[in-house]
Amino acid sequence: MMGPAHSVSGAAAWLAVGAVAAGLNHPMPWPTLVVGALICAGAALAPDLDHKAATISRAFGPISRWLCEVIDKLSFAAYRKTRKPGDPIRQGGHRTLTHTWLWAVMMGAAASGLAWVGGRWAVVFILFVHAVLAVEGLLWRQARMSSDILVWLLGATSAWVLADTLDSTQSGKGWLLTEPSQQYLWIGIPIVLGSIVHCLGDALTVSGCPVLWPIPIGRRRWYPLGTPKPMRFRAGSKVEIKVLTPIFFVIGGVGAVGALVFGA
Repeated sequence: MMGPAHSVSGAAAWLAVGAVAAGLNHPMPWPTLVVGALICAGAALAPDLDHKAATISRAFGPISRWLCEVIDKLSFAAYRKTRKPGDPIRQGGHRTLTHTWLWAVMMGAAASGLAWVGGRWAVVFILFVHAVLAVEGLLWRQARMSSDILVWLLGATSAWVLADTLDSTQSGKGWLLTEPSQQYLWIGIPIVLGSIVHCLGDALTVSGCPVLWPIPIGRRRWYPLGTPKPMRFRAGSKVEIKVLTPIFFVIGGVGAVGALVFGA
């Protein structure tokens, strides 16, 4: 799928989690709901850091372009080293390492660890990165017409304000894990969720997605998981724009209402 659909699906997924959490008697304070949706919307773009034409590769100028080259080479190396006889020969790393459940878990764990060690300043950094990505995904038309600096300023301002709002147990930093030493640890969950939602979205497209790696399936370790081939579509097609994206908006709206009403 394309960037906007990925971001909308990520935000919708977190809002749905908020409704489920409220139903399980673990309601999210509204700052947690908002911050999680923002992070999840941004994280839903992150797996495409292995593609130089993706939204995330240009979101932070030369830094993200350089990182894209590094991740592409790392992903390609991982593919070559772990492929089985049934896996085709490839020339690049797109839709390999970063499009797996293992990568998603690693990124979420890294973010939680960073927040645990760095506290509020680490949270500001995590929020800034994902706020910029969320703007690039959810407001892509406006972002394309604006300069990168304006998008970065909006991301930095949003990160600072939201981190300040989140910075108390009552407001959400201690959601789910309440001990002082555990506060902010939940922040890795929307990152894992956003990455997994991205992979599932790509699994609906023609190429599928090797989300189960490194678990082997038959003669392949990079098996492109997906729906039956007649049901798949090309990224950016009318099915994605006219059907799936409105469904994601509905899921997000219902989830938000459920999270706020049942969590009240």
